[in-house]
Amino acid sequence: MRLQLTRRADYAIRVALCLGREQGDARLAASEIARRMDVPPRFLPQVMQDLVGARLVEASLGRGGGYRLTRPPADISLLEVIEAVEGDARRRTCVLSAGDCDASRPCDVHGLFARAQDALLEELRGASIHDALAMSLARSSIGTG
Repeated sequence: MRLQLTRRADYAIRVALCLGREQGDARLAASEIARRMDVPPRFLPQVMQDLVGARLVEASLGRGGGYRLTRPPADISLLEVIEAVEGDARRRTCVLSAGDCDASRPCDVHGLFARAQDALLEELRGASIHDALAMSLARSSIGTG
């Protein structure tokens, strides 16, 4: 079984992490975000538009302009970032038949997968950008020690 983010969600998380590393009101240009996080520059405007539309990121034009998070990294969940670019993260198709499957017409494993999905979404809802950055920092310090 593969649990995999779409490319768009992957890039959105990278952007949020990059902006979450910035201090105070610091803003980053799109080109700098793309360079730091290895996001193809042609995809970045679409991702930024979604994040701005979801009010997770603020854009300002002109000299000294760029992007920044609208809230502290500890107040933005990974689920919010994913849903900003993908919409509702809940699976809509049956894992067995790829057709419709819901509580009114469940397949044989509907309840099991629904509970697993709920647990995953709850984990992502409870994990903030700050948490992800802290885990990354802890991993990198272990590798250097």
